[in-house]
Amino acid sequence: MVEKFEEIKRNLQDEIRSIDAQKNAEQLRVKYLGRKGIVNDLMKRIPTLPIEKRVDFGRQVNSLKNEIADSIDALIKRLSAQSVSTSKAELFDISLPGKPQFVGKKHPLTQTIDDVKEVFACLGFDVAYGPEVELEYYNFEALNIPADHPSRTDFDTFYIKDDVLLRSQTSTVQIRIMENQKPPIRIIAPGRVYRPDTVDARHSFMFHQVEGLLVDEGVSFADLKGVLYQFIKAYFGQNIQMRFRPSFFPFTEPSAEVDISCSLCEGKGCSVCSYSGWVEILGAGMIDPNVFKAVHYDGEKYTGFAFGMGVERITMLKYGIGDIRLFYENDLRFLLQF
Repeated sequence: MVEKFEEIKRNLQDEIRSIDAQKNAEQLRVKYLGRKGIVNDLMKRIPTLPIEKRVDFGRQVNSLKNEIADSIDALIKRLSAQSVSTSKAELFDISLPGKPQFVGKKHPLTQTIDDVKEVFACLGFDVAYGPEVELEYYNFEALNIPADHPSRTDFDTFYIKDDVLLRSQTSTVQIRIMENQKPPIRIIAPGRVYRPDTVDARHSFMFHQVEGLLVDEGVSFADLKGVLYQFIKAYFGQNIQMRFRPSFFPFTEPSAEVDISCSLCEGKGCSVCSYSGWVEILGAGMIDPNVFKAVHYDGEKYTGFAFGMGVERITMLKYGIGDIRLFYENDLRFLLQF
């Protein structure tokens, strides 16, 4: 009987070497392992054998069955791999032009920050950065924001522990620069800031600001107006109009809100500008003497101005974007437009 098993194995290997199609491999499986196949015929002989030989014969038949199944499975895998390789070779046309590779672009907010930095570089401003996890002193006290000011509550600031927080403005960079550098100073400070605002079309708990600072002898409000006029004309275009409105900020005195004519309706009035023709773009003012005291500057000798703008806001105004959430949803249909 051993010779019979060896003969079956040799016949199987001979047939395997001659098969070159997956369909024929399946037919080979049926021939050897099917319901009417060779192995099943051997299994039917077990009841006819003497009892003492049945166990040994059944073990040999199972071993043969497993060996045949492994050989046929290996054959089918090999034929399948050859088929895929051949199919790909047939589909590939070397005369066709290559597929263009997708090249990533800068995020629109990053582009805006780069554009703002370029404009202010032409005006002689350097770029400064500071930590996003900040001390309460730099975020509030040194900026002349009193202890009972609403912005210092948990409703308006992300506190990490008692005197450590996520900065709510990039004005903190101004204090750090003035602590370590004597006038003249001319910097802008772009970066992320954090406030626990409810997310909607105009608000986000994380956004970007660009803060500006200029300190020197004889700096006036006229210098502030001139710098902002040059920036707005360079960034939004020569047809944009600008106006100042009196306002209040703890760290500047006098203070002003700066509006520009709506770029979407050209000042005629639309839903974006609340039909007024004007849109608020930034806050600015002359540095309060108490801020100079905090950094040990001589307020009799030096004067200066500061301003701050939201990067998302000016990007939305320039490109006519109506929802701040679009910047953070990673939708390529939106991002690839920039």
